[in-house]
Amino acid sequence: MVLFRHLVADQSFRNIGKLLKEMTLISDVIQSTVAIVKGMSRTLSEIPREKWTVQYPEDPVTVQPRYRGMHLLHVDEAGKEKCVACYLCAAACPSDCIYIEAETDPRPYTERIGRDERYAKVYNIDYGRCIFCGFCVEACPKDAITHGYNFEISVYNRTDLLKTKDDLLITKQKQSMNYRVALSTEDVDSEFKEV
Repeated sequence: MVLFRHLVADQSFRNIGKLLKEMTLISDVIQSTVAIVKGMSRTLSEIPREKWTVQYPEDPVTVQPRYRGMHLLHVDEAGKEKCVACYLCAAACPSDCIYIEAETDPRPYTERIGRDERYAKVYNIDYGRCIFCGFCVEACPKDAITHGYNFEISVYNRTDLLKTKDDLLITKQKQSMNYRVALSTEDVDSEFKEV
């Protein structure tokens, strides 16, 4: 009699175990179905919304005024280079991508390359290493270097990412026509939004 009770108790525990396994399987299926329905409802709700896609390069991309693109080396009103090769931009650069060689130009002001006696004979920026942080722009005491808006600097060869002084001078740099800078009065919260 005692043995029969133990057998009946074992059978009931086995049945409860099977029942619990079936319940967890059913709850997993229900949870998965609910997750799929939520995801599909979100996807389907996005279909009728207005798209912000820009047909680049046919339409220009709108960039923010604070956008950090390819660097520009500036000149003053007389066409003299502003850079005095003080090395502050190279020292501030965390990725060590700026290389400068300074040279002294003892000629009179009218014949000089730069506005001061000292100028940058070599000014290179390696865009393979540059992180566009803007520290070089902040460090420059003469406002000789700034960020432009040119973002088309992709190349097939890594050595082409090394830009020299001639590539960076504002008087010689070829700017892309495939962007438009947003005005400060415009409410643009994305570079892909049409205004």
